Amino acid sequence: MKMMKHKLSEAKKVIIKLGSSIITNDGKGIDEGCLENIVSQICKLNETMQVVLVSSGAIAAGLKKLGVKKRPKQLFELQAAAAVGQMDLIQIYQQLFSRKKVTSAQILLTHNDLSDRERYLNARSTLNNLLEKKIIPVINENDSIANEEIKFGDNDNLAALTANLIEADFLVLLTDQAGLFSDDPRSNSQSILINHAFVDDEKIDSLAHDTSSSLGSGGMRTKILAARRAALSGAHTIIANGKEKNVIDKLVSNKISCTFLESRESKLLARKNWLAGQLKAKGKVYIDQGAEDAIVKTGKSLLAIGVKKTNGEFERGALVECCNLEGRLIAKGLVNYSSKELLKIMGNSSDKIEDLLGYVNENSLIHRNNLVILQKGK
Repeated sequence: MKMMKHKLSEAKKVIIKLGSSIITNDGKGIDEGCLENIVSQICKLNETMQVVLVSSGAIAAGLKKLGVKKRPKQLFELQAAAAVGQMDLIQIYQQLFSRKKVTSAQILLTHNDLSDRERYLNARSTLNNLLEKKIIPVINENDSIANEEIKFGDNDNLAALTANLIEADFLVLLTDQAGLFSDDPRSNSQSILINHAFVDDEKIDSLAHDTSSSLGSGGMRTKILAARRAALSGAHTIIANGKEKNVIDKLVSNKISCTFLESRESKLLARKNWLAGQLKAKGKVYIDQGAEDAIVKTGKSLLAIGVKKTNGEFERGALVECCNLEGRLIAKGLVNYSSKELLKIMGNSSDKIEDLLGYVNENSLIHRNNLVILQKGK
């Protein structure tokens, strides 16, 4: 067992994803005993870091309740199963977290929620607010309304997108295998567990196998793709056997065999590349010296009071450039207010936003988590 260079115990934000094979119990419905053990460990982990749980199992649980043994291909049947299963699943989670005196929250997402800039920003703000309050979000795809065009396809991908969303340090994928093997361990007893690999190593593609489960839609191939997506925001990925008792505790203490897929890119560089390079700026805001010092020297959020003028038309969630009064580009970030709203609130303190607009999206124009500094101040 190789000592990991990046330790889960030192993480600040972690995504834990449970596959259908972990949640369901050999065709007998939801495995409450397994979930109770995992929830207990998550609550313990929540004491030292922020944790998001991404849960599969709604469709599988629904199919079991409906007496369907094989996963159907028709979308409407999957949607119906998800609607039935989600009721049972979230009720069990609520009961298990309540026993530990921990508050949980249900969030259902579709691909559109994370591809639309404004809805992306709303989801990010909601999740970060819950995490700051030590509330554990339980996320699942909104399978009951998703269609083929907007489905994530599997919750490994959803978990990776959530890691991008909140810039998690680790993505932990709990499945029914100990990790990525040199060959399929179900058919080759001589296969070897891959303890460590870099997520961008093309050699690991040949080791991936699709799922053989009749109820799930994932597999090692989707987990590698998810790990690569998570790495876009600098997150490392761990694949481990979720059926092993106290698996999360053992991962934290590095006392379990698993696969660690390491991201070569730092979180800071990944965020800078994403904000600065992959998104096109929709406008500009010009900030005074006080605002420049606040965001550059002390890492503060950009407030409306520091904005002196604006250029271009943009909506909430758009990427804008932040320039000083001399026109020099200082930073880029995602705005919490549209250009029309900004014209009404710029130059004013945050406590006046509600009086000026009649509502408050955020106290800041650009939160520090959505801001990347490009030039140092004077």
